[in-house]
Amino acid sequence: MLQRFLPVFTMTFFISLFVVLMQFLWRTIDDLVGKGLSIDVLGELFFYAAVTFVPTALPLAVLLASLMTFGNLGEKFELTAMKASGVSLFKIMRPLIVLMTLISIGAFFFQNNLLPIAQSRMYTLLFSVRQKSPEVEIPERSFYDQIPNMNLYIEHKNPETGMLYDMIIYDVTNGLDNSRVILADSGKFSFTEDKTRLFLHLYHGEMFENLRDNSMGNASARYMPFRRENFADKQIYFAFDANFNRMDEGGIRSQYVGQNISQLRASIDSIGMQVDSIGGVYAADLKKAPVMGIGSNRGFAASRHAPGRATHTRLRAEDIDLDSVFGAPTPAMAKTYLTQALSMAKRQRQEYEFRSLALNDQAKLMRRHEIELQRKFTLSFACLIFFFIGAPLGAIIKKGGLGTPLVVSVLLFIVYFIIDNAGYKMARDGKVEVWEGIWLSSMVLLPMGVFFTYKAVGDSAVFNFDAYVALMRRITGRELPRTLEVKEMIIEEVQPAHALALLHTQAEAEAKVQAELSSRPRWRRIFAGKTTASLNAGLNNLVDYLSNSRDTRVINLLNQYPFRATPSRMAVIEDTTRKLTNLFNAPEDDATENQA
Repeated sequence: MLQRFLPVFTMTFFISLFVVLMQFLWRTIDDLVGKGLSIDVLGELFFYAAVTFVPTALPLAVLLASLMTFGNLGEKFELTAMKASGVSLFKIMRPLIVLMTLISIGAFFFQNNLLPIAQSRMYTLLFSVRQKSPEVEIPERSFYDQIPNMNLYIEHKNPETGMLYDMIIYDVTNGLDNSRVILADSGKFSFTEDKTRLFLHLYHGEMFENLRDNSMGNASARYMPFRRENFADKQIYFAFDANFNRMDEGGIRSQYVGQNISQLRASIDSIGMQVDSIGGVYAADLKKAPVMGIGSNRGFAASRHAPGRATHTRLRAEDIDLDSVFGAPTPAMAKTYLTQALSMAKRQRQEYEFRSLALNDQAKLMRRHEIELQRKFTLSFACLIFFFIGAPLGAIIKKGGLGTPLVVSVLLFIVYFIIDNAGYKMARDGKVEVWEGIWLSSMVLLPMGVFFTYKAVGDSAVFNFDAYVALMRRITGRELPRTLEVKEMIIEEVQPAHALALLHTQAEAEAKVQAELSSRPRWRRIFAGKTTASLNAGLNNLVDYLSNSRDTRVINLLNQYPFRATPSRMAVIEDTTRKLTNLFNAPEDDATENQA
C-alpha cells in the first residue's frame, strides 16, 4: 500500500503546490514585472511562497492521492479480492493510517517552526519588491510617469544606440509652482555607478523654469520671476534609486504571521492585559464622570450626609425639572439651552466612539493572534479528515486515474475552502468565537469522513440513486402502487376461513391504531412510526397470503393497500380490509361464478 500511495501522493502534492503557486503569481504579477529583479531574488521569493502555501496544498494532495489509490484498487478488483480473502478495509488502510499520523505530526511542527520563518521572509521580500523603483523603459508617443516627480514624452527612439528624439520633460521636483519644462531635440538616459541617481544628457533644446519664492506671498504672484535658457548640450541629474533594498525582517517576525505557539500565547496575554486595563480605565472614568452635569445617586447621598464638606455636589436626574428649560425667559434662550445640550451630547458621543474604536482595534489584533494559534493545529487535523474521506470514497466509487477522483476531490476541496474562509472571516470580525470559526470546516467535514468510512467498511452502496429515490418517496408519501397479478401457478391455495381470520386480526389492529391516533394531538400523529410498526407487519403478511388467490377481485383490492401504513392512509386501509372481508363472506356460489 505504501508503494502504491507514496508516488501518487508525491505527484499530487507538487501538482497542487504548483496550482496555488500560479495563483500567487497571477496576484503579484503587477508588482514583479518591470522591476529588473534578478533571478536569485525571484527564485528566493517563489521558494518561500511555495513553503508558505504548503498548508493549502497538503490537504488537497492527501485527498486526491487517497482517492486515486483506492479507486485504482477498486477498479482493478484488487480491493474486492483482498476483502474476499478475509482482509478488512481497516487492515488494508492500516499502513496508510500510520503514514497519515506521521504526516500530521510533521505538519504540526512545520506549522509551528518552519512556516513562521517562511512567511516572514516571503512578506519581507514581497514588500521590498513593491518598494523597488521600476526599470526605465520609456515608450514612444506617450507620457511616461514612472520616474518620481517627472513626466516624459518622446516621439521616437533608437533601440540600438539608446538615443531619444523630440523630448518633452515636465519636472515638478520643487513643486507645481516651481515646475520646469524642458524641450530637446535628442537625449540619452543613464545611471550613475551606485544606481542612486539618473543622468540625463540633452542636446539642442530650451528650458523654462519658474523661480517663485514662497515668502513673497500671493500678492506678488503677478510679478513672479522665471528663467528661460537655450542650450546645445546640457547634463541633468535626478534622484532615482534603482537598487533593490531588502527590508528588515524583524518587523514581520514580530507580527502574528512570524510567531510560533509560545510567542503567540505571550502576545495574546500581553494584548489581553492591555485591553482589560484600558477597558477598566474607561469604565471607571465613565462611572465617575458626570453626564451633562448630572452625577450619580451615590455621590449625591454622600454629600448630603456630610454637609460640612465640599459644596460642589453633583445633581441627580430626579432633582432637575427638565420642563423648566422650556420655561426660559425667552424662546431664544430655551433654544440656546437645547442647542448647547445637544452639542455637549454629540461631543461626548464622539469621545466614547473614539475610545470604542481604539479598543476594537486591540481586540481585533488579539483575534488575529488567536486565529494564527488555532491554525497551528487545523492542518494536521485536516490531513486526517481528508484521508478518511478520500480512501473510503475511492473504495466506494471504484474509479482510478485523474478523471473522477480529480473532479470529486476538487469539489470537496472547494466546499472545504469556502467553509474555511467563511469561518475565518466570522472569527476575524468577532461574530463567533475564534475556535468555532477556525474549526468550522473540520467540524463540517468530520461527519462526512465518518459516514464514508462506515459505508465503505460495510460495503454499502452510497451512490445507489434508486435507494435514495425510494427513501424520498417514503418521506414524501408518494410511494409506487402495488402491481400484483394473478399467478399462473399457485402452490398454496387460499383458504377462506384462514383468510377471514387474517382479515379479522387486521381489522382489530387497524381499529386499535386508529383509536390511539385519534387520542393524540394532530402534530404528534406525524411521529407514529412505532404505533404503525405492528400494523405494517400484519399488513405485509396478509398481502403475501392473499396474493395466491385466483380471484381477480381480491388481487385488485390488494393493489389498493399501500406499502407502508401512515395516519393519512388509514382510511384507505380500513376501506380495503372491509371490502375484502365482505368478499370472503359472500356466498360460495358467487365466488365460483366469478372465478369461472
